[in-house]
Formats: sequence, structure tokens, C-alpha cells
Amino acid sequence: MQITLITGDITVQRVDAVVNAANSRMRGGGGVDGAIHAAGGPAILADCVARFPDGLPTGQAGWTTAGELPARWVIHVVGPNRHAGQTDRGLLTSCYANALAVADQLEVATLAVPLISAGVYGWPIDDAARAAVETLRRTPSDVVETRLVAFNHAAETALRAALDDV
Repeated sequence: MQITLITGDITVQRVDAVVNAANSRMRGGGGVDGAIHAAGGPAILADCVARFPDGLPTGQAGWTTAGELPARWVIHVVGPNRHAGQTDRGLLTSCYANALAVADQLEVATLAVPLISAGVYGWPIDDAARAAVETLRRTPSDVVETRLVAFNHAAETALRAALDDV
């Protein structure tokens, strides 16, 4: 799999699927989740309600339509919230591994991925970047290209360092 780094808006990526850093309720929220729901429109929320009536556990992944996004699907993952005591790094890495598993089920060739849990969920950005790169590089997948989409300069710097080191 080719891993590329870009800085920008994940909602404008022309890929088969975008990964959403969702909350466990699967009803939209802030950050990446809010941006994806806003740009994709009400179809994403309607599909979340239909597919995930009880939400989704931390570390797990599921998919919905992408609504008005240029992607075909949204792969939702629930990252660990360090502020709520979820400090097991395995929960974070499972987000990426499970997103790739769902991507393979959907026969996704191109995937856009944000840095999960490094925003309001409080995961240290450098470790979040290393967890992303390590997991994407070590998890077997049929995905051809994964774009790591940095939302700001700090995320870009952390992801670039992880790509160089891991």
C-alpha cells in the first residue's frame, strides 16, 4: 500500500472512502466527525441511525453512505477518549486495522484517513501519528493508496516524522 501525506480538508478528497473519527453514539459530533456530517449531508446521519442504532464500541469500524461527499463511503471508527480514561493504545491501533478490514470488504482502492483521537479526545499527537503509520504499514490490506490527511500544521509535522521513523 502506498501511504501519502497531505494537509487539508478530508471532506474534499476524491477517494473511494474516507475514514471518520466518530463518537460511540454515531450521531455526528465535532471535529472531523462534524465536518464529514456537515459536508456529506443528512444521508450520512440517516444511515448511521439505521445501521448503528446502539452506536459502535471504541476501536471498532463500520460504514455508511458518503452522502454528498466526493467519496463513495464513509468508514466510521470510534477512537479512544483519553479524557474519559481510555488509554489502551490497542484501542487506537484497532481503529486503523478495522478501517482497513472494512475497506477491504468494500473493495476500496483509495482511502483518506484522519489522525484519530489526537484532537478533543486528547491522545498525544506524536504517539497518535506513530500508531497510525505503524498500523497502516503492518496491516495486510488490498487498499492501493491511503492518504493521511493532516488537519493542521501540528498534525502534518507529527505524521511526517512518523512516516520518516516507522
